[in-house]
Amino acid sequence: MDGKMLARLAAVIFVAIAITATVIEMTRKDEPAPARPAPALQPSADPLRQSLRRCQRLGEAAVSDPACLSTWAENRDRFLGRTPAPVAPPQNGGQ
Repeated sequence: MDGKMLARLAAVIFVAIAITATVIEMTRKDEPAPARPAPALQPSADPLRQSLRRCQRLGEAAVSDPACLSTWAENRDRFLGRTPAPVAPPQNGGQ
């Protein structure tokens, strides 16, 4: 085999591979991208967030504010995924 014949054979093989790849690509079916679900609506105002903002504005005075202490406990429980313990009703001493 001389050089010209080898070059022609390589060109024919290259064209055959290119045609095969094109046919495979054209017959392949593309699946449409899955539709993303709409984001869930969030409530416009979160009372816990508003209470946390109020405590933030109080600054150091929030440390002694019982409402802020309760808010921080509720936020901590929500963050940690704990359910708050039920509050026991006050018991009357001797009645």
